[in-house]
Amino acid sequence: MITFIRTHPARIYAVAVAALALVAHYVPELPSALVLGLVAAVLGTGEAVQRAENAKTAGTTAAGEDEDQADGGTA
Repeated sequence: MITFIRTHPARIYAVAVAALALVAHYVPELPSALVLGLVAAVLGTGEAVQRAENAKTAGTTAAGEDEDQADGGTA
């Protein structure tokens, strides 16, 4: 389970945002302060997801550069 979360944080984030939108739409009696608090938490989580995705991309890019240098830089 932890491996799935670390591998697919953007997908999990997208599902959470969609669920929040559905709940806010179909349960109009929710206090707006509660919905705004959830939105703030989701936005904070979005920042963490973006950093995780950036770290994965940076790791892939760095590995690719190392391979290019080993091949003589003929990319």
